[in-house]
Amino acid sequence: MSPASEALRLPEDIAALQQERWQDQRAYVVRQSPFFARLWAGRHVPERLEDLPALPLCDKAMLRESQAAHPPFGDYLAAVREFVIRLHRTSGTTGQAMNIAQTEADVAQTAAIGARCFQAAGLTTGTLTVHCLNYRMWMGGVSDHLSLEAAGATVIPFGAGESQLLIRTILDLKVRVIHCTPSYPAALERTIAEHFPGLAPRDLGLTLGLFGGEAGLDDPNFRGRLENVWGFTARNANYGVSDVFSNFASQCWASNDLHFLGEDVLYPELIEPESGDPVAWREGASGELVLTHLKREAQPLVRFRTNDVIVVTGMGRCTCGRLTPRFRVLGRSDDMVVVRGVNIFPTAVGGVIAGFDALSGEFRIRLKGNGPYDRLPVDAEMAEGAEASEALAARAEEAIKATLRTSANVTLLPPGSLPRTGGKTQRLIREN
Repeated sequence: MSPASEALRLPEDIAALQQERWQDQRAYVVRQSPFFARLWAGRHVPERLEDLPALPLCDKAMLRESQAAHPPFGDYLAAVREFVIRLHRTSGTTGQAMNIAQTEADVAQTAAIGARCFQAAGLTTGTLTVHCLNYRMWMGGVSDHLSLEAAGATVIPFGAGESQLLIRTILDLKVRVIHCTPSYPAALERTIAEHFPGLAPRDLGLTLGLFGGEAGLDDPNFRGRLENVWGFTARNANYGVSDVFSNFASQCWASNDLHFLGEDVLYPELIEPESGDPVAWREGASGELVLTHLKREAQPLVRFRTNDVIVVTGMGRCTCGRLTPRFRVLGRSDDMVVVRGVNIFPTAVGGVIAGFDALSGEFRIRLKGNGPYDRLPVDAEMAEGAEASEALAARAEEAIKATLRTSANVTLLPPGSLPRTGGKTQRLIREN
């Protein structure tokens, strides 16, 4: 499996490969997975992928119940237990952390698809790349490290934390590429300001920022601020769903949208988030992304609800030459907030906040109770050296209303009030 070749296949060739692999995967899941045997009891398992909507959806709540009843991997573990060579754990930002099993074949497949994503985003052979995701059980640590290596990079396995040492490492080794979450540079900016007087982020000499693990980078304001402060090209190079696949989509040099680069191992569907009804996969369509493994050994999933609401933005050839579908993530269905009948995603709020130079870009939406909500409560952090004022808060509220068609209460917080993290940042806080 070449890291790059599948992205250049003709759509009809990909469809034939998907169908061929589904035959083997279907038989494997039917034979090996007690979880799906129970879920599909009395049902015919379709031989054609286009007939998959005849099967019930599965979701994370089901997987949690399975792991609670059959620890540590749940009874959707289809591989022989002794063939599992690695255990990862999800971040747990949306609930109880999940245990993820991988066989040797799963590990190799994950590295190959992830390599496509990093190559599409501009990573080239031999580039000194510092990898700053959490290695402590999170998929992004080891899995993305191996993907960076498969893409040809020279990888520095740094991990998250020890920001002063990271800054010195980048300077000493003349590192040119950083891989981290989109919120992590803000933490590094504070470290530079406090401990490296006279040094600006762009003085580090980084030329490419590869980001993943969080939403927001597809917003032009957020990306523009990153690129202006750091002097590098910023790309969303790492979109994945931990329970399904660590990294299978990435931006390229020609598009702000994500290329779906895992077509040969994942089959995508769209559904209406509330009803679960199928939505045709075509350009302009939007809905919740549902994924099915086509070649997975340890924990194969069929019709898994990701909770990510996306819009398909392109089905033809991209300027970069790739023929893969392109999409944009609108937000998570479980993070969606309804304010006076308007659906609001935290990513959209982040886009508005990033448009104010006086704000740091860090924000939290804090909801009390179960609603309904008349106004959106937003805590927005001030940028270093900027002064809070009622007029600034009012302008931010006006911008949210003009852009998102909803009223908001914006509370301005002092610089540094909101925590930075090398892992995923939780933007929506629900309080009782």
